[in-house]
Amino acid sequence: MGDFDDLLEANQRYAESFTEGGFDGIAHRGVLVVTCMDSRIEPLRMLGLNLGDAKILRTPGGRVTPDALVGCILSAYLLKVDRIMVVPHTRCAMASGDDAELAERILEAHTVDIRGMTLGANPDQERTLDFDVRFLRAHPLLARRVTVGGFLYDVDTGRLTQVH
Repeated sequence: MGDFDDLLEANQRYAESFTEGGFDGIAHRGVLVVTCMDSRIEPLRMLGLNLGDAKILRTPGGRVTPDALVGCILSAYLLKVDRIMVVPHTRCAMASGDDAELAERILEAHTVDIRGMTLGANPDQERTLDFDVRFLRAHPLLARRVTVGGFLYDVDTGRLTQVH
């Protein structure tokens, strides 16, 4: 139980001054962001948004995975999302090789075999971003309901650049 004590203590301090409760769960600015799970990314802050303004989906590499697609669809129909941003980032581990290469690195470093798992890794971020944006734009449940854009976030400068 003690493994999480530091985080529970921090949450206690957070909760003591928490004033953001009580509002609905819709995306008040109509935005959904699909981005990477990388801890260098603060999606709301990088867009000048606040709690409750957007829905945030995090996946390895900021890829539109099957679960992310479900989140996009539910958000478009239930949570007032009309804009989707797909946002991978610079210096991403998921762009440091393909699935086989990442699996080999894990096997060599940790003797854990994940070969054959679909990871979504690809060193060609431009290509994967283009694919994910075109996929969402063409999806029959999203095509006429949302605007989709593809962006690249630079983890060293904090700048976001629209690519698609």
